[in-house]
Amino acid sequence: MLEKMGTKFDPEEVIEEFEMLTKDAERVQKETLQKILEENASTEYLKKWGLNGRTDHESFKAFVPLVTHKDLEPYIQRMVDGDTSPILTGKPITTTSLSSGTTQGKPKFVPFNNELMESTMQIYKTSFVFRNREFPIGNGKALQFIYSSKQFKTKGGLAAGTVTTNVFSGSLFKNTMKAMRTQCCSPDEVIFGPDFQQSLYCHLLSRLIYWNEVQVVSSTFAHSIVYAFRTFEQVWEELYTDIREGVLTSQITVLSIRTAMSKLLKPNPKLADKIHKKCSGLSNWYGLIPELFPNTKYIYGIMTGSMEHYLKKLRHYAGELPLLSADYGSFEGWIGANVNPKLPPKLATFIVLPDIGYFEFITNVEVPKQDEIESSFLSIEPKTVGLTEVKVGEEYEIILTTFAGLYRYRLGDVVKVVGFHNSSPKLQFICRSNLLLTINIDKNTEKDVQLSVKAAGKLFSNEKLEVVDFTSHMDLSTEPGHYVIFWEVSGEAGDDLLRECSNCLDRSFVDVGYVGSRKVKAIGVLELQVLKRGTFQKILEHYVGLGAAVSQFKTPRVSSHKEESHWKLEKIMKVYSYL
Repeated sequence: MLEKMGTKFDPEEVIEEFEMLTKDAERVQKETLQKILEENASTEYLKKWGLNGRTDHESFKAFVPLVTHKDLEPYIQRMVDGDTSPILTGKPITTTSLSSGTTQGKPKFVPFNNELMESTMQIYKTSFVFRNREFPIGNGKALQFIYSSKQFKTKGGLAAGTVTTNVFSGSLFKNTMKAMRTQCCSPDEVIFGPDFQQSLYCHLLSRLIYWNEVQVVSSTFAHSIVYAFRTFEQVWEELYTDIREGVLTSQITVLSIRTAMSKLLKPNPKLADKIHKKCSGLSNWYGLIPELFPNTKYIYGIMTGSMEHYLKKLRHYAGELPLLSADYGSFEGWIGANVNPKLPPKLATFIVLPDIGYFEFITNVEVPKQDEIESSFLSIEPKTVGLTEVKVGEEYEIILTTFAGLYRYRLGDVVKVVGFHNSSPKLQFICRSNLLLTINIDKNTEKDVQLSVKAAGKLFSNEKLEVVDFTSHMDLSTEPGHYVIFWEVSGEAGDDLLRECSNCLDRSFVDVGYVGSRKVKAIGVLELQVLKRGTFQKILEHYVGLGAAVSQFKTPRVSSHKEESHWKLEKIMKVYSYL
């Protein structure tokens, strides 16, 4: 862990540490679990299950049940409300993280502590040394589209904020980034600004000021990068004027941001003319990023799972620049590092770091029915295997035990084991098992929805249109129920073409349960609804309004009718729907 490495950065030491940990992953896992259980032996939760100080993995699996967030929510809520007794962790928790709410429909809390911060830095360092070996960036700056929401105090006095807020605001993060010579172009006032649109504008402006120093363009998610350059298309002339005149647009009203940016912004007609010439000469904005920032070595961010939809547009902006997928983690904790950055995003693999948590894997993954998704303390627990017991070619659901009070926590992620690095498995992300369309005996995951949308979207190729974004849900208000796919399209599409797209969407779901149910009319005809331009921006603003950071936002691909925010989301989409 970084407590051993400090903030000093020696790439060879990082690689040596990584190789040592992965060569004997089984031993490291046992020691990691032992440390977690020893530190938290006095907790109410572990005492409840009669562990009585045992720290071996056999006892842990025998006594402590598999759980979902719903099972731990009452314990976490007591901590949020001010109960300082050892509930889930032996040491007091002073900070909690708040999820975006885009996965399960409402924001949720999990404890955040120094160990999670250290594991974050360990992942960052590990992937960076392998990435920098292939794509060295020297002392250049990073064009990082990162945003942080404000921390607030819970009823019980805990500091609460998004995961990104908790990470970005920490001194360990800043010191580690300095040690890795990864400097962000933007002032902290922009990163921590209260208005993300104003922050985004100033991120772009800062990058243009440092145009020849930018060597990396990155964000937490691919969506944020695409969103940033879609915005650039709309505001580049304002940016040009700001740089030419050296005066920040009056649209930026947050005083702290204005003050910080005024220190960077000076009249630069020569740079302004260069930007104008480049933007005026681009055809459909292809290759925009390398045109603006010619010293850029690669584009970096999470590009797997629900982010795959944005890869086509990101490739358009990136031109020939490499797209590198970032590491594999979740709101609850980190899992693995991408140490093979040359693989294209769709083939990205992640090596599990065996000392950042204790990992189990559910074998014979069975996608649950809708009413089983949030079941508590299953009467018959699925069989689990340890980190080094998984088999190449098999799919598993990840079970996570962390230093921050999550024990045998069903993460909901399904992964495929595609190999090993030393004795630690190499994973590919497949889908979220608890996000699915299911009406009868059908079970379609967000990945299935994504593949269906991709297939139907190809019908737009001759029309120079694209599916900007999408989501889906099950309409059970009629009998039989049916799938509804919502699209935002980049331009006008004719009725005949949309009907063809709708039919293609329906045909592209190959799940046996769906195909059979459609044949016997147990599921109705799929419905395609086209939304007005900007609808998904409204959805983004909706979740940001709930406290999500833009860096953490993921468009919900499947909206369950049982989710608390579903009706709010539906209201947004109905207001902006053409149909």
